[in-house]
Amino acid sequence: MSKPEIVIAMYKPKAGKIQELEPLVRKHFATLKEYGLATDKTPFIGRSTDGTILEVFEWVSAEAARTAHDHPAVAKIWEAMAVVCDFGKLEQLPEAKNTFPHFAEF
Repeated sequence: MSKPEIVIAMYKPKAGKIQELEPLVRKHFATLKEYGLATDKTPFIGRSTDGTILEVFEWVSAEAARTAHDHPAVAKIWEAMAVVCDFGKLEQLPEAKNTFPHFAEF
């Protein structure tokens, strides 16, 4: 039986695109949950000092994470996100140098 997996997704808004990105981030988890890809655990959504939005949520399983890449509703959101943000890595966040990084609420 597969176990849930936690993911930290990072979305750095492109210049002037934050207003377009925010509703996509809010819709993202709801869509994953609707299609049974994410657990019922409420995601943490925060903001880095450089403006990057972090979304920490739980996939139902590793298989669900893989399945998401082929799901049309999820692909639609990810494609829209790619137009208005860059997908980042933890090491790129200014907070990554801290032992206990802190983030503002979204």
